Amino acid sequence: MGPILTREEIARKIAGEIVLSDRPWIVMKKWREFFNITQIEMAMNMGVSPSVISDYEGGRRRSPGSKFIKRYVETLLKIDNKRGNPILKEFEKIMTISTDAILDIKEFSEPISIRYFCDIINAEIIACKHLGNRRIFGYTVVDSIKCIETLSGIDFLRLMGTTSMRALIFTKVSRGRSPMVAIRVHPIKPAAVVIHGTERVDSLAIKLARIEQIPLAVSHVDNVEKLLYILKNFDLNLEK
Repeated sequence: MGPILTREEIARKIAGEIVLSDRPWIVMKKWREFFNITQIEMAMNMGVSPSVISDYEGGRRRSPGSKFIKRYVETLLKIDNKRGNPILKEFEKIMTISTDAILDIKEFSEPISIRYFCDIINAEIIACKHLGNRRIFGYTVVDSIKCIETLSGIDFLRLMGTTSMRALIFTKVSRGRSPMVAIRVHPIKPAAVVIHGTERVDSLAIKLARIEQIPLAVSHVDNVEKLLYILKNFDLNLEK
C-alpha cells in the first residue's frame, strides 16, 4: 500500500499540472469538472465574476498567474471539503490499493471521449454505443486474475470507488462475466469498461452493461504488453 495523499500534495499536483500545461485553460476546466463544480459556484467561492472563470477556461484571457492558479486550486479543495471531501477520499483510495493487480493508472491532461479512447486501443464498443461521446478523465488497467487472487474485498471496493469518471480495463479476461457482475453489485460505476483477452463476450456481461448504461468494449490489441505501450504513448491531441 502507498501512503495516503495529503490535501497539500493534491493541491501541488493540480497546480503543477496547470502551470506546466501549454493549454492551462483546458486543464483548469478539466479539474473543475472532475470536482463536479459549476463555473458559477467556483466564481462565488473565489469572489469573482462568473465571466472571469469562463474567460480563463475558454482561453480568452491571458494565461492565469501563479496567484490566481493557487486560489483556483484552493477553491476546488475548499468546495470539496464542504461536501465531505468526496474527491479527496477518491485520491486516497487510489493510494491505498495493493499495486499487484493494477498494471497502469493514468489521468489525462484533458478529458477525451470513450469513442476516441476505444479507437486508440483498437476496441469495439459492443454495448451502449450511444454513450460513446461520454468523456473520461483517465483509465485504470487491472489484471483480472490478480484481482481475484490478491485483492481483498475491501481493496476491490476501493478500486471500484476510484473509477467513476474513468475507463476500467480488465486484462486476461475469459468471457467478461465476472467483471460485469462485480460492477453490477457495486454502487459506484466506472464511466466505461474495456475487456482484453477474449473475442467471445458472455451475453450476461453485455446485458448488465446495458442495464447499468455503461459502455462496454472489447480491445483487440494482440497482448497486454502492447496494450500498455499504446496507452502510455498515445497522443491526446489527435482528437482535435
